[in-house]
Amino acid sequence: MLALTTAVAASASVFAGNHSYHGYKPTTFNKLSTFDVMAGNGTDVAEIIDVTRDGEELVYTDSETGQIGFVDISNPAKPIAGGTVVVGGEPTSLVVRGRHVLVGVNTSESFTEPSGKLVVVDHITRSVVAEFELGGQPDSLALAPNKRTLAIVIENERDEDLNGGFIPQTPENPTGALLIVKLKGKPSKWEISEADFSPVAASAPAGDDLEPEYVDINKKNEAVVTFQENNYIAIVNMKTGKVINHFSAGTAQINNVDSAEEDLINFNTSLNKRREPDSVTWINDNLFATANEGDYEDESGEGGGSRSFTIFHKGGYVQYESGESFEHWLASAGHYNEGRSENKGCEPEGIEAAKYGRRNLLFVGSERCNAVGVYDVTHGNPQPLQLLPTGIGPEGLKAIAKKGLFVASTEKDEAGDGIPTMVNIFEAQHKRAKYPMIQSVNDLNGAPIPWVALSGMVGDIEDKKTMYAVSDSFLAEGFIYTIKTGKPAKIVDRVQVTGASQSLDLEGIAQGPDGNFWLGSEGNDGSRLNLVLKTAPDGSVLEEVNLPAGLEVDRRKNGIEGIAVTGEAGAEIVYVAIQRAWPNSAGGDVDKVTTKIGRYSVATGEWGFVHYPLEAEGNGGWIGLSELTALPNGDFAVIERDKGWGPTTGPIAVLKAIFGIDLASADFRAYDDPQGLVTIEKSLLQDVKPKMERRSIWTAEKLEGMAVTANGKIFVVTDNDGIDGAPGETLFFRLGKLEKKLGLRN
Repeated sequence: MLALTTAVAASASVFAGNHSYHGYKPTTFNKLSTFDVMAGNGTDVAEIIDVTRDGEELVYTDSETGQIGFVDISNPAKPIAGGTVVVGGEPTSLVVRGRHVLVGVNTSESFTEPSGKLVVVDHITRSVVAEFELGGQPDSLALAPNKRTLAIVIENERDEDLNGGFIPQTPENPTGALLIVKLKGKPSKWEISEADFSPVAASAPAGDDLEPEYVDINKKNEAVVTFQENNYIAIVNMKTGKVINHFSAGTAQINNVDSAEEDLINFNTSLNKRREPDSVTWINDNLFATANEGDYEDESGEGGGSRSFTIFHKGGYVQYESGESFEHWLASAGHYNEGRSENKGCEPEGIEAAKYGRRNLLFVGSERCNAVGVYDVTHGNPQPLQLLPTGIGPEGLKAIAKKGLFVASTEKDEAGDGIPTMVNIFEAQHKRAKYPMIQSVNDLNGAPIPWVALSGMVGDIEDKKTMYAVSDSFLAEGFIYTIKTGKPAKIVDRVQVTGASQSLDLEGIAQGPDGNFWLGSEGNDGSRLNLVLKTAPDGSVLEEVNLPAGLEVDRRKNGIEGIAVTGEAGAEIVYVAIQRAWPNSAGGDVDKVTTKIGRYSVATGEWGFVHYPLEAEGNGGWIGLSELTALPNGDFAVIERDKGWGPTTGPIAVLKAIFGIDLASADFRAYDDPQGLVTIEKSLLQDVKPKMERRSIWTAEKLEGMAVTANGKIFVVTDNDGIDGAPGETLFFRLGKLEKKLGLRN
């Protein structure tokens, strides 16, 4: 492991959020606030987003409810709901010009009869002041830098159920267009004309069914338009409506990516994919960047989408291609979505460029990996600065450079689980980036060590800078990760657990006095048993220990969640925490008041148990244990938490805490002792929720792991659920307050 660590450490430096280059410290972004659009404005989603001229009010589209929403950010640290306006259809895009919000609204009744309108809303009076029929389905709006011209992409999207979804679908489904709106005088006097796309129609792969997707305008009043399904790009003179240049978006070579959805992350495939760009942004008057989401599968079954972003010169050639690097960067921070491997991977969708002081920055949003990559494009090729966590499915990106802010809005929610659609506001700062808090280095093949859903943790018994963590059942195999402390912490190695008698759901890890590991694997209410495993440092299983059969037969799905080890080699005492209450006998009742902590003697092979008193359930849903850690003073600590997320929607985060318990002197008994089990006492060591709230965009449900290093530093980690219906943010931080309380701080 040491050889691997040395070999890959240098290769990971490009991902460091606080590295310097070109002789100056780069701008970083840290979370300022999060706005829940459901709790705040009663809207379902927040897709495309813009800001008023004074930078004090955000406006976003909500296609689900047919409204646009407003957010007061005069104090961006405390955004306030600003209400909504109904626009009479499905808002697909918007821009703000002066006191007016210009909204593209889809009113189509069918694919064959597309329709839409431009709705002009006065954001001061919250009233509709003008409407223009557009003759088709609008999908993207862009305001010229001089504010005199508006571009409207009319997509007229294809019917994916017609003829296999193949293009062309004309004349049944009309081709798209680019409309040019001259913004002279009052809205009622604005004039609309159509750009001449005939040169594009002669050249694009399905030229009579263009389906333009996205548009942006540079300071020369030139529009760049993407044609996603056609894998094509055009440059249009907005004054004359003539096409200046048009060309294929081409293909991108991506290496060391995962193209198989097999519940593992294996970066071992090379692909050459049509880029099929979605959003586009001008970096300067000559260069623009595309987010290559992909959206089409051709007759041969070949899908597009290169998982990358590309910088083009408007002359038609590629200036820079990110290839696999963006997806690798996401994976290094635990933001890889394995469920999208067979499809389009991270799916870059949103892209935005702006100048912050002397720095030209590029923001690239990953729809499927729930993060935005920030790059410095001031001097040639993009230099990665940091990743920003978002909610589920970041759609709208808005740079508010004059205020030093950046905003990301999301289009998906898991509101029933407490994760709403949200708007995250970040502030540009000249300080260390606070996220990612943990990330992996590259392996010898040049790909990041893949990881998601970290669970239990433990500090190395000798090396003060080393910890270990395990992954739960989100991946098909169990792994032990080696972590080096730092800002951010680094995952420098992983080994697979091999030789187990069944599939594993690793939730706890401890290190024995001989350097071997003891792992806790959670069972379920089906075929998988709860197991205690002893493994060698290379992950090979040396021994398996079962819970008492009479107890295991009535198990629930919430089983072993933490493990701790004391004693000498060959005479270890192994403690396990059961997450939630089980019955004491077959067919017995289950209470929600207590759960069990077990003690196993390696020397005698005997099990004993005590009851642990759980906090009362409340707005956060059920209560359970997530970790069991041996403390240097001979006591133990448990993580006790509820099932809540965040502060406002669904089960909310109430309990994320660490309690201390004395197990050394506890009266452990057989699980079915006729006199019953003794309920131990506990004391609150630290309420971790306030620190989690400050450090995260949306307080995580699963405060999952805790480790004490060899020199007494305490770290905790959250489980990100592998980006599966969750934001994917991983918190990893130190509890200095608890160190001081326990007398561990040097």
